Amino acid sequence: MKLVIGDKNYSSWSMRPWVLLKHFGIPFEEVMIELLQPDTKASILQYSASGKVPCLIGGDGVPVWDSLAIAETLAERFPQHAMWPRDATARARARCVSAEMHSSFGDLRSQMSMNIRASWPGRGATPGALADVARIDTLWRDCLAASGGPFLFGEFGIADAMYAPVVMRFNTYQPEISAVAQVYVARVNAHPAVAQWVEEAHRETHRIPSYDV
Repeated sequence: MKLVIGDKNYSSWSMRPWVLLKHFGIPFEEVMIELLQPDTKASILQYSASGKVPCLIGGDGVPVWDSLAIAETLAERFPQHAMWPRDATARARARCVSAEMHSSFGDLRSQMSMNIRASWPGRGATPGALADVARIDTLWRDCLAASGGPFLFGEFGIADAMYAPVVMRFNTYQPEISAVAQVYVARVNAHPAVAQWVEEAHRETHRIPSYDV
């Protein structure tokens, strides 16, 4: 399989399936395309008609774009791995939590974009972004209380991968969050796949000035 991604420092959507594949030890070839370059869209279009990353190319050559669609596809193709919880009730909740991350939190995305190398405490703290932070904090606390941890639904899975870029944002902007959420942030940061992504983001040489201002 091939996974087409953007810069690790900036591409939150790319981070999700990459971390998932790494965690479950599923072999894949990484194709990294630098974002906001003159040839970026043309390079992505070689793999995905959407012109966006990420995109998974399976052994059958069929492209699957969109991070949540990729996660669902991986769960189908590798049922031996509990990417979704095995329990039906927990699985339904995990899907809801993941879909909410996928479709919501627009203020957080726009005001606190992912930039792993940056440190901007307090920046982007608009009422809308802080409302998104509060909702995410509540989601995390509810999931952890129900599952008992250590991750949102017990073991690391799709829901945790979906929220890993949020953890990166919290690292950068440091909004006020609950003690329970702080522990979860630390746990995700310490996860080997997440730590590898962060390490590689710091080693990248490509910079996007408009994202770094």
